[in-house]
Amino acid sequence: MSSTPHSETPASETPEHEPAEGVVSVAVVDAVVAALVMVLGGVVLYGSRKLGSEWTTDGPGAGYFPFYIGVILLISGLGVLYESFNNPKAKQEIFVDRVQIVRVLQVLIPAVIYVGFVQLLGLYVASAVYIALFMVVLGKYSWVKSVVTALAVNVTFFLMFEVWFKVPLFKGNFDLLSGLGY
Repeated sequence: MSSTPHSETPASETPEHEPAEGVVSVAVVDAVVAALVMVLGGVVLYGSRKLGSEWTTDGPGAGYFPFYIGVILLISGLGVLYESFNNPKAKQEIFVDRVQIVRVLQVLIPAVIYVGFVQLLGLYVASAVYIALFMVVLGKYSWVKSVVTALAVNVTFFLMFEVWFKVPLFKGNFDLLSGLGY
């Protein structure tokens, strides 16, 4: 890298990289993940007991090895949970700040809504709306470019799956494309 002088502000001093107020600490995330691992371990233990986790006359039962996997998951979860409560550095370290969580939610919430609309409108119509709105709202593209791109992508997928491969994709409860004969 050359060190040519320019008037840009270093990345560490830009508003995007200023220390932000933390939302969640590393210790909290560790504790939640540990609890989820322990729940998974409990589910595995329960299921393996139902399958038969004992040693039979023919050898190990169907749940023998999953039982020990469940035990390992429980012990691992307990270890991580213990560490999350007893690590002062993790309590102070920020896992995610407000700016980062807002960025994640800007993508996650529309994706969840899109999944709901797929059930109603079908894959093609919901995808066209999702792509267009995503481009306008987050990408700051014009409506014309967004709608043209969304339609081009979905018409291409429609032709590829429905016409050429003869693989029908989900059209939704309202089946807005029923007039096309597919």
